Formats: sequence, structure tokens, C-alpha cells
Amino acid sequence: MSLSALGRQHDLERIIGEVLALEGEGPLDARALDPILRRHPKDGRGFFSKREILRAFRAEPEAWPVSEAAFAERLRTCPTRSLSGILPVTVLTKPHPCPGRCIFCPDDVRMPKSYLPDEPGCQRALENGFDPFRQVWNRLRAYHEMGHRTEKVELIVLGGTWSAYPERYQRWFVARLFEALNGFDPSRGIPEEDGPEQAGWARVEFAHHANETASSRCVGLSLETRPDHVTEAEVVRLRRLGATKIQLGLQSLDDSVLMANRRGHDVDASRCAMTRLRAAGFKLHAHWMANLHGSTPERDAADFARLFTDPAFCPDELKVYPCSLLETAELMEVYARGEWRPYTPEELSDLLAGCLQIVPAWCRVSRVIRDIPSPDIVVGNRQTNLREVVEARVREQGGRLLEIRGREVRAESVDPDRLELVVRSYESRIGEERFLELATPEGRIAGFVRLTLPREEPPLAELRDRALLREVHVYGNAQALGERPEGAAQHAGLGRSLVEQAVRLTRSSGYSALAVISATGTRPWYRRLGFIDGQLYQHSGPVS
Repeated sequence: MSLSALGRQHDLERIIGEVLALEGEGPLDARALDPILRRHPKDGRGFFSKREILRAFRAEPEAWPVSEAAFAERLRTCPTRSLSGILPVTVLTKPHPCPGRCIFCPDDVRMPKSYLPDEPGCQRALENGFDPFRQVWNRLRAYHEMGHRTEKVELIVLGGTWSAYPERYQRWFVARLFEALNGFDPSRGIPEEDGPEQAGWARVEFAHHANETASSRCVGLSLETRPDHVTEAEVVRLRRLGATKIQLGLQSLDDSVLMANRRGHDVDASRCAMTRLRAAGFKLHAHWMANLHGSTPERDAADFARLFTDPAFCPDELKVYPCSLLETAELMEVYARGEWRPYTPEELSDLLAGCLQIVPAWCRVSRVIRDIPSPDIVVGNRQTNLREVVEARVREQGGRLLEIRGREVRAESVDPDRLELVVRSYESRIGEERFLELATPEGRIAGFVRLTLPREEPPLAELRDRALLREVHVYGNAQALGERPEGAAQHAGLGRSLVEQAVRLTRSSGYSALAVISATGTRPWYRRLGFIDGQLYQHSGPVS
């Protein structure tokens, strides 16, 4: 070892020792860590990164009095990434012709329709040649180097209209996603390329089965598509691929606005798509856009309200995207003619403040802005902290937000004995929805389930006379499989308790069994709770 390398090693050991000597728990903030880094500069000049420090710890873990997991927790970079209990891994499909002709979408030949090459996730996809295996493997390795757990992963597939891709590409893409999870090892280099973009259903099912016992398990697979592509056959295909959540681009619930923006479908198509997906047990993640061509703040406010007053919609999650003008979008021509203008910052923040205040307690607003780099925006919102601005406006108006994201316990300690079961009921187009949450006395959510009690005949025979368990989620830092840290919401038995409540409600409501739309990595957990495997779902009782 060279003298310079030996000096760096000694400096890293001193940094590790001083970090371990600090009191407290959880990720260190900059005020605690920066003085240590300044006392031990890298080569006498710069600073060591957290990844370098963690790598040095992992090189000799037996030399230290704490576990690698405990030390990684202290150094963890971007801790909010796993505060919802799982680790999100976003990947993009390759560029492919989109069936839509929306005038607001950018059109860059290097990317799937509506995406830009300098968006963070798109940059990673480009660097990996849109290969699904490489995208997952390299993202997991980056998370590992930042100190995150990689045992429980939500796969989020973006790229426009998933359903427009050839089925052989869909099968290959999903198989490769799961093969990356199944074989992930941060100490190894990435395996060789796979070959042709095609795979049969047997390969997909084999990868699914292997994931049940993999070290990195899929606890959710999200795919995005358009309402006019959600046929009954497509619903079955989505489920066979292992999808548990569908992101659906509604954009507007006003037919005249959809037509003005050349969306290519009407509101009834959106109603039908949401109904079919809900009846099949999927979690519903809707996209809605403000400031589209032909709308106004007043029309947008009324349109947003329909998301929750029309029982055909009632999304479980919601992304809100204010329309921004991008140079490659056809909207440029409309703007040049003076027929469209962006809302002023005040109009936009007032509109969104009013919208967010009517979001029910059972819906999670995951975004209020899209990660479009400011240089790409010709005109429109450039505030990257728009959510903070909108929430501040709500407080100024004396209002409050009920939506899930603002009530998650995140990294807070939880006393299970103080949690209260709250049951919220609302109507959907197919029946009654029950949102069961375990909440602290202050109203913070530690976990929840979504239970659907259908009144109509389901489209799939396997779901006949079944209630539907569409989601189970427990919040808090993502924990390793089998770990039970004191005070952590995860692995404290909250999920089991919520599922047991759902089973009791199912029986008392007259259904023969409860069907769950489980992810591949959660199947063993449901089996331990007494569920048995069906064809596409797991069931709390015998499958007819």
C-alpha cells in the first residue's frame, strides 16, 4: 500500500472512530459530521464522502464495536428515500412511439414520449442504455453505498404508455427487473448483457418465484399507462406481469379540455379504466394536470374536486403536474398565437392550496411538481419547492391538510399500545371502500390497509365473492427482513394486525374470502398469515 493510500486509510479510521463516539441515533446532520471531516481532510485538501467512509467500515467490519447496519444508519445519505418503509427504484423503458398526440408533451427522440434527457431518472436510464437489469443493479448499488437497506424494493416503471409496447418486450423487461433483484450483490460487478429483448411467460414466472426468497425482494411493481389502453385483457396481462399499482394519466376530467389538448380519449374512458383496475384489486395512482390549454384556475378547481366526488375516480395516490411550456411541445404554437398562458405564481399557489385541502385522508399526494430542469421550461412554474410554497399558503389561510403524505410517522418512534384503529369509508363505482389506519393520538399514520367490498360481479373468476385487499403499508425506516428494532413501526406486528382486521370485516360483510393483490416479495408473509396461493392473487380461504 502506498504512503498516500495508507494515510487515507488512517484518516478514514479516525473519522469512523469519531462518528461512533457521537451520541444519539439516526442519520447525522451536517452540523455534526462536517467538523469531523474538516479535522481529517482527504489528502490534506478535500473531504471524504460518506460512501468512502462507509466503504472503509465495510472493509474491516470486525474492527468496530457496532454492526454495519447501525453504522450505515448514522451515515445514511438522503434518508427520506426509505422513510416510507420501502426503497423506491425507478426505471425507464426505451423510446417507443406513443399512441398519444398531447400538445403539452415534449418530444425528444432520445427518450420515451413526455420525458426529458436531463431529468434525474432519465439521466440514469440513458447511462444504462435503458437496460432494465443495469438500471436496477446500479441503482441498488448506489443506494447500498449511501447506507440504505436494499431488502424491500418498490419497482417503478416509467416511460409513457406501458401498454403500447410489444408484449414480448414487456415480458423481457419485467423478467430482467426481477433477475436484477434476485442476483443483486453489491460486492460483485454487473453481470453480462442478456441478449435479445424477448422472453416467454415461463421466464417471468420463474423470476417471480425466485424473488420470493431473494435478498432484494419486490414489495410493489408500478406500471404507467393511458386510460384508453386499459382493456379487460390488459388488466389480466398487467397482473400476470406482477403489477400491484397502476399509474394512470387522467390529466383532466373535462372533455373539452381533453379535446383541446388532443389527449385522444374522453372522461368516460378514464372512468372505465379506473373501474376495471379497481375491480382487479390494483392500487390506483392518478396523474392530474393544472393549467392545461382551454382551462382556467376556476375550471381547474372544479375539475380537481371531481376526482373525489365522482365515485368512478377516488384515486389512492395522486400526482399533480402544473403544465409547463417545453420547447419541443406542440403547445409552443398555441402559446405563440396567444391562446395559452401560464398561471402566475400567485394563481398557481392559490389554486393548489385550495385543491390540496380537499384531498381526503385516505389519498396520498406523492407530487405537486414534476422534476423538469428549469432550463427546459420556456414559461411556467420554475419553483422546485412548490409543495412547500403551497403548504405555507394553506397555513396562511388557516387551513389544514389531511392527505397521507403529511401524516406519515416516517422516522418517528412508535408505541403500538398507543395506536388507534381508525376506519374511513367511502363509495367507489364498484362498491364500498374501507381505509383502515393505525394512527397515533396526534393523527400520524403508522400503517394502513385499503379494503374494497365489491357489489358487482368481478371481471376475473378468481375474485368471485371476494373482498379485495388492495394495499398494506407500514411506515417508518425500511428495516431488514426479520429485524425488529424497538420503537420502529416496521416489523412491530402492525401489518398483521391490520390484515386481521380486514379479514374480520370481510367475514362480517358476507364475503367468502379476502383476495390480496400481493407482490412477489410479500407472498411468503401472506402465507405465514394463513393465505393460500391462487392463480393471480392470494386468498384467506379455499379458492373455488
